[in-house]
Amino acid sequence: MSHETLALTELEAIARRALCQSGVDLPAAEATCAALMAAERAGIASHGFARLPYYLDQLDSGKLNPRAVPTLTQRGAVVNVNADSGLAFPAVQRGLDRGMVLAQEFGVVAVAIGDSHHFGMAGYYAEQAARQGLVCIALSNGPAAMAPWGGNVPLYGTTPIAFASPRASDEPLVIDLSLSEVARGKIMLASQKKEAIPSGWAIDRDGNPTCDADAALAGSMAPAGGAKGAALALMVELLTAGLTGSHYGFQASSFFNVEGGAPHIAQLLLLLNPAFFSAGYVQHTEMLFSAMLAQPNVRLPGERRQATARQNSSSLSLPASLLEQLRFRAG
Repeated sequence: MSHETLALTELEAIARRALCQSGVDLPAAEATCAALMAAERAGIASHGFARLPYYLDQLDSGKLNPRAVPTLTQRGAVVNVNADSGLAFPAVQRGLDRGMVLAQEFGVVAVAIGDSHHFGMAGYYAEQAARQGLVCIALSNGPAAMAPWGGNVPLYGTTPIAFASPRASDEPLVIDLSLSEVARGKIMLASQKKEAIPSGWAIDRDGNPTCDADAALAGSMAPAGGAKGAALALMVELLTAGLTGSHYGFQASSFFNVEGGAPHIAQLLLLLNPAFFSAGYVQHTEMLFSAMLAQPNVRLPGERRQATARQNSSSLSLPASLLEQLRFRAG
């Protein structure tokens, strides 16, 4: 597969124009591009610009509302955002921005986003909060891709979870993971490249382990940690779709085609201000990090992605076929 290297500014301009051509207003396009760029720079291509053609198709078909206007309501330390069946990025960013301000007043804030869509790399939002001195947990449900433990019919999404914590002089600690053995986007990429997937990533529709990416997509993702991962996925469904009245995974339409109505999924951001709990949180956590790093072969979660992002500070190499699509859509 041939690749082409572009300056970040040029890549962002192409993506922004493509979104605007599909009816998205400039602020929403900018919020979307910022999130996709963060994933791409971090080396998480499955959550980067490879997603954009799917978003554009859904915007053009009306499955996604191109003119969505997210609405925000606040009750004490709880913020509810309705994404209006549009792109998730502007809605989640608006809720996060409000939540970070409120955390200075209330100490603990919950931001729930309903009637939403795919929100990209969960750690993108958690890390923003950590850079403001806050501890953050970010959760999302998604279209069914993972069966309950013991079953073979997907009911839960792959339910990404991110956690971020501020540090004194270094990059924030960022844990970003999926409760499936791997992110579904990785299997999507393997399918597109006609590549096999490792054993243990998924089961086929009959409940048998498979290394065939297409069979995996038609079957079920394997939960990380077996029954424990499946139980945590249930918890995320309840904390997102359950709290907001949005669609559970088994009710949500696909992120990857134009069939059906909007997915109507949900996200939850929990923001904690350490100053409301005890003095010296950052210094105290460094004791644990130092003990970890004193052992050979240990690194902190998120360090590799942050190093990759620094390396990709001026340009990125993307598949030429993807860039051809985006340029065509940009007009």
